[in-house]
Formats: sequence, structure tokens, C-alpha cells
Amino acid sequence: MTAEQIKLSIKEALQSFAKGDLTQKSIELFEKLGYVTERRAPLHKPTYAEFKDTYIVDKNLPAGKAGFDETKAKASEWKYVDLLFQLSKEEVLKQTSLFDTKKVDNTIIETYLFFAIELAKSQYSRTELSVITREINRLFPMPAMILFKYGNLLTLSVINRRLHKIDETKDVLEKVTLIKDIVIESPHRAHIEILFDLSFDELKSKHQFTNFVELHNAWQKTLDTKELNKRFYSELFNWYLWAVRSVNFPNDIDDEKDDMAYNSESVIRLLTRLIFVWFIKEKNLVPDSLFELTKLKDILKDFKPQSEETSVYYRAVLQNLFFATLNTPMDKDITAENKDEQRRFINTLPKSYNDQYLDQTKYRYQNYFTTPDKAIELFSTIPFLNGGLFECLDFKEGNKEIRLDGFSSTDKRQAFVPDKLFFADDFLIDLNSEYGTKGKKYKVEGLINILDSYKFTITENTPLEEEIALDPELLGKVFENLLASYNPETQTTARKQTGSFYTPREIVNYMVDESLIAYLKHKLDNSAETETKLRDLFAHVVDLFTFSKSETDSFIQAISEVKILDPACGSGAFPMGVLHRLVDLLNKLDPDNKKWNELQKQRAIAETAEVFESGDVSEREIRLNEINKAFDLSMNYPDYARKLFLIENCIYGVDIQQIAIQISKLRFFISLMVDQKVDDSKPNRNILSMPNLETRFVAANTLIGLDKPQQLALMAGDVEKLEKELGAIRRKIFFTRKYTEKKILKKKEKAKREELQTALTQSGFSKNVEGQMAGWNPFDPMQSAKFFDPETMFGYKDGFDVVIGNPPYVQIKQIPEKDKPYYVKHYKFATGRF
Repeated sequence: MTAEQIKLSIKEALQSFAKGDLTQKSIELFEKLGYVTERRAPLHKPTYAEFKDTYIVDKNLPAGKAGFDETKAKASEWKYVDLLFQLSKEEVLKQTSLFDTKKVDNTIIETYLFFAIELAKSQYSRTELSVITREINRLFPMPAMILFKYGNLLTLSVINRRLHKIDETKDVLEKVTLIKDIVIESPHRAHIEILFDLSFDELKSKHQFTNFVELHNAWQKTLDTKELNKRFYSELFNWYLWAVRSVNFPNDIDDEKDDMAYNSESVIRLLTRLIFVWFIKEKNLVPDSLFELTKLKDILKDFKPQSEETSVYYRAVLQNLFFATLNTPMDKDITAENKDEQRRFINTLPKSYNDQYLDQTKYRYQNYFTTPDKAIELFSTIPFLNGGLFECLDFKEGNKEIRLDGFSSTDKRQAFVPDKLFFADDFLIDLNSEYGTKGKKYKVEGLINILDSYKFTITENTPLEEEIALDPELLGKVFENLLASYNPETQTTARKQTGSFYTPREIVNYMVDESLIAYLKHKLDNSAETETKLRDLFAHVVDLFTFSKSETDSFIQAISEVKILDPACGSGAFPMGVLHRLVDLLNKLDPDNKKWNELQKQRAIAETAEVFESGDVSEREIRLNEINKAFDLSMNYPDYARKLFLIENCIYGVDIQQIAIQISKLRFFISLMVDQKVDDSKPNRNILSMPNLETRFVAANTLIGLDKPQQLALMAGDVEKLEKELGAIRRKIFFTRKYTEKKILKKKEKAKREELQTALTQSGFSKNVEGQMAGWNPFDPMQSAKFFDPETMFGYKDGFDVVIGNPPYVQIKQIPEKDKPYYVKHYKFATGRF
């Protein structure tokens, strides 16, 4: 059989699970994959009770010491369980000669077990399935693979095992890897490809294994997400190089950038937005029909998916999705009070619309749709998300239009992104000049085709459990490399290698843990005993000691108060590592979220004290309402509130590249989206729109500070007062959901900065410093500040508790001559050229 025939047979085997005997269907699937054996010992009855009688009751162990936890294994939810077969040396010898069992890499494996389990609920998390897999593997001396069925989904769970380093009679249950949520009726082609790669003959041809350990290692290599990431990055990078040549974005603001550099940034921004959409599509928040060629041909007029001369798809579908849909309320939520925000085409508005010419929340390109009246229905199920990621960059400065995204009804103002870039069948292209090679041909295909060939998951993988899918952390690596290729200092090396600019997760985790342990130890009592307790808490020790109530309260208070900065955050590896670790600690210390909730309310009351006393109670009510919504378990899972207030109060990132800041924000948005519950009967499908992170992640040069006057205490009191008022406006914007309200607050913020500039001049600040402080606009998505000042940007005079990161290393000769005196005065240089 050809590879395509085998893949078709795998697809048909998966679809057959829709009805019929689970054991028989499972055996047929594994036979299609080449795992054929007669060594079967099915349970007398496929029930948990029979499984327990057969495998858990160990006559040599005291009662209750069988090493199997029924609660963790969710045994009460097992509808069906059966041993499918045992794969041993004898069966494999029939398919490959010279096969033997031996110890390799400190591991002995002589056989596999394959189980099928049907679970009662229709959805299970990756962690729940991983825990069940571990519990079952505790019962057997060989790896047990589990095929789960629940609702209309299948998951294949594979565990990695090795011998214990000290006691060879024991083994260690390492990472659980899952091919998760295979849809029975219509399996994703990425799932079919992964199963094909695991088929016996395909593994044998690639890895030439001669024993079970090598077979097991071949499974692990095939399931390694690092390999998945490399393949994805290679395909995406070829596409990116092709796209940069092909697109044309309007540039009314940055004359210093050549067209290629400007196009590079615009293409990365397009990728950031589209890939975020691809992630939320995993929660069914965006319909597949917007990306399916057959449906698009019915929807769009004169749509030519293989054409380099038309830009119908980007304008009609993607721009309307980004700017006019994800930035506006759903029509079902429109009331008399917000009817002006209704989703509609620009030319259905009254003639006086010219007064709001650049309102980018209205649909455009009506003439591109076959049935304009029904076009808006395509977007009707998509909730309002906010967050700044989808704000159109076009704006008006006085009477002048500034176009950057080109979301315009005027031809000469529009962006041009060819349809072929999204839907082209694969073909060979000359990218030798970009790669610095000679005579090579590189394969490229349309972006939608690339994205559609991979499975995405919105839950970031961990060292203990991994889904074979692209997670946000993997995309951090991809974007870090794209940013490096776009940056003139690193572009040559970036195009010759992959993965070299991204700090590996293991190093991130180590640095995050050591930094937080040092901070928490200092905040608590700084004793050796406390450090031991902290290290046990961080190390996932099973029999964890119990903290006293006062210790727990102090611990949670310390987390709530911590201020952490990554001064060169790139795509957000360290801030995300911090977020995950702090959420993990809060889970252990405050599982019901009561203390965390109380602390957020105390902070809101304290921060709104002045306005409350002056009679304006609205701001406090707004803040407390936001807190109540975040902790509402009918809307969100508990981690949502943990993450939201850690992001609001504790974690900050700076990078010199504005586009890097966009990507960091993207990962935090995805992290919040994971823990929201979709409910179609509720307003906005029960989704809380994203916070505005512009004052948490800022584009700035962290190596250059502000030269402020030394005697600030003698300066005019207006400066401190105005800085407080400016900070209050920015805090208010963090949670502002409505486009119109955000617009009003941005105008207030600008006016307050102008007041501040006057006060700074009167207080003796230099022209340069006052211009930088008052001119810094966190809401300008194209601006990167030439300085960094924590007080101006984050409101902190006393700095940060933890500064963490892995900054880039720059050759001295690459530093501009005009900046060298500043660096020589303020920094120590390494002894070499860096």
C-alpha cells in the first residue's frame, strides 16, 4: 500500500468508532497501524469492577497498597475498559528479524500493553487523561498505552518510562504524551499524519530499531514536539520570506524603514493576529467556514485563491474579522444604549458618517461578497475580544489620514496581500538570496494550508504532560526566530538556524524558580527551614507539609505584592514562566481562591480611596464588579482570576521591538482564554473580553534611563499629582471593554500628558526629559520609547522585586556611535567584543 492509501485506511478506521464494539474497533485501528498480534486476553466483562479484580488486587501487597488511586484515575467514570492485546518480542519478530530485548539507555522494555477505556463525560482535560494513564501504569512493569474514547472524541495516551537511577527494581513514570481529541466523524489531517508516522513500517524505515527500547524511543522521537516545532517553523519561515516579497502595506509614518523592513513587521503582525484566531478556533469561537476554500468560493465574488493579482480574502474576510468583528459587540447583545456599535457595513450608515470617517469598527468591502446582506452573518457567532491586538492602526492626525493597516474603502489606501499567499498549493521558489545559499529550491504553500495541516492547543505543554499539537510556547519560539530574522543585527544567523534565539523551557523554569524562591524566602522569614519548605513546594513533593494559616496568608500576600520585570522579554518566555509558576503556587496554597479574592478587593478599595472620598464611587464599583466577574465560576475556571490579577499587578515586560510586545501580549491573551467557559446562551457567549495590556508590556530601550533632576522633592507638587491622575486613567483603561469608552479615555490620557508636560517644564526638567516623559504614549502600537523609566511607565519609584530574563548579547561595533558614551558611563562591558 502507498502512504496515501495507508492514511486513508487510518481515517476510515477512526471513523468506524462512531458505532460498534470498542475493543474490536480499537484492534482494527492498531492493525491498520501495523501492530498485529494474537496475544489477547480480554476481560471477562469490560467493566471497571472486572479490571479491578484482575489487575489491582495484589495478593503480595497489604490491603489498599496496590499503588492505584481510584479517585485520581476517575474510576467511577469508566464506562468500558478492556485489555486489547500485549505486543511482545514474538509478534515483532514476524515483522522484523534480528529483534531482541536488551537494556538500552538504562531502560529495559520487553513488551507493551494496549488498553481501551471509554469515559462517561464528553470532554476531558489533558491533565485528567495523563493522571489516569499514570495510575494504570503503576500496576504494570511494562508501558501501558491507553486509547480513550469519550463523546465523539478519541485520545491515544503514551507514557515514557525509564529505570530508577538508584533502584533498578523500580522504574520512573516520566512524561505522558497525548494525541488528543481526535474527532471520530472527521479526523483532523494532522492527527492522521501523526498516527501514520507511528505506524510500524514507517517507524522501522526511519529508525531501524532492533529491540523494544529502540522501538519505544522511536515512538518518543516521533511524538517529540520539538520536531513538530522545527517542521512548522521551517514551513512558516519559507512562507514569511515569500510573503515579505509579495505584500504591500501602506506606510504613512515611518520614512526611515525601507519597504522590505516595513513589510517584514507588517507580515509578522498579520501572523500574530491570524495565529491568535487559530488558537481561539480551538474553543469554537471562530467558525471554520471562514477558512474553508469550498465555502469561501460561495461567499466571495471574483475570488481567485491561486492568484497573485487579487487581495479579496485578506480584505473581505481577515480585515473584517480582525477590526470590525473582534473589536465590536455581538449583534445579539446590542441594546438601545449601544445600537451605534452594531456590526454593519460602512456604506449602510447615514451620510453624516464622514464625521467619524476613521471608525474602524465598521465592515468594509461590501462589493467583494456575493450576498452582501448575509455577509455579516458569517461573523455573527464570533464574540467581542478587545485587548488591543485587533485595533486597526489607521488613524487621523489633524486633517491628515495615517494608514498602516490599510482598512479602507479607498483603493490607493488599502493593503495588498495576494490571495495566493493564503491558499496556494505547494510549489518550489527561489529563496537563495534570503537564505544566503546557491542553486537551491525551497517549497512554499499557502498560509491557511500550513495552519490547517497542524493541530493547535491553547494549553501550554509542561515537562510532565504534552499534547502533540502546537501550543503557545512553541509559537513563542517561532516568533522569536522571525523577530531575529527581521532584526538587522541578527538576521543573517537567524536565517541559517532555528531555535537558537529562544531560551529553552528548562532554563526558563530553573531561573524562574530560583528567583521566586529567593524573593519569597526574603519576604517570609529568610530562614533555612523556610527555604527547605519552599523547595519542596516548588518540587511537586507528594506528601507536602502543611503551612500554618499565618504562613499561608503571608505567602499569598507576598505573591500578591511581588513586582517582576523582564527587561528584554522578546516573545514572553520568562513572563509566561513566572505566570505559570505563580498560578501553580496559588493553586496549592489557596485552592478555593478565597484569600486571593479577598486581597484583590482590598487592593481595589485602597487604590480607589481618594476618588471614593471625593464622592465618585463609580470607579470603585467598576473595579469590584470586574473582580466579581473574574471569580465567577459560572464564567471562568479558578485559574482565570489567578492569572488576570497576576497580570494586572505583578508581571511586566519591556522589549525594544514593538512587534515583540505584540507577541508577548498574544500569549497572555491565549493564557486567559484557556480558562474561560463558553456558553452560547449568555451575552458575548460568556467570554470576558481581554484586558488592555499596553501598560504591562511596553516597547522601550531598557538600557537608557531618564536624566531626572536630583531634587524631585523640591519640584512643583503638580508633577506628582498629575502623574497619579495619569496612572489612574491608565489603570482604568486596563479593564475598559467598549471601543467608544476606550477612545474617550485615550483622549483624556493624552490631555493629561499635555498638562504634565507643562508642569514638568515649570519644575525644572530638561526639554528632552519632559518631552520623553509626557510624550510617551503606551497606546501607540508603532512607537518604541528610546528610554525606560519604571516610574513613568509603571508607576514604581522603588523598582522591582525580581528582574529576570535573558537579554540579547550585542557586539560593541554594532552599537551606534551616538549611544556609546552613554553605555560607557552607565555600564561595565565584557572583556571581549560584546
